[in-house]
Amino acid sequence: MEFVPMTIKKQKNIALIAHDQKKHELMEWCKEHKSILEKHFLCGTGTTARMITDYTGLPVKGYNSGPLGGDQQIGAKIVEGQIDFVIFFSDPLTAQPHDPDVKALLRIAQVYDIPIANNKASADFMISSPLMDEEYEHDVINFRQNISERAKQL
Repeated sequence: MEFVPMTIKKQKNIALIAHDQKKHELMEWCKEHKSILEKHFLCGTGTTARMITDYTGLPVKGYNSGPLGGDQQIGAKIVEGQIDFVIFFSDPLTAQPHDPDVKALLRIAQVYDIPIANNKASADFMISSPLMDEEYEHDVINFRQNISERAKQL
């Protein structure tokens, strides 16, 4: 399978998402890392985005709430090349009614080789990486070629 190079720019497009029981933890994390986050473009699912903006003053573009399609909207933005980085404080101990949407979001982030942090520790490691202040080249599947080859086989 062929790959094409993609560039995550120095100023990153970061999605901020949290399950209900993790929203306050993510808000505190954003406040702690405000000086770094304010250098980047931020978006998030509805309630989380609004709460982070209210708590930290950071501008966070809000999409729909996760259960109302926000996870899918962020997944679509990844496909469109408009999100480079996902911080998703998930709650592994509580059942989520929109779990298939969450799994789809995480899957699409993996397909497009997007960095994902799913808890405070991984988010701390990612945001403190020297790559946060640099462009980053990575390879993703050449989907046009993949589709063309699949169409020939079918």
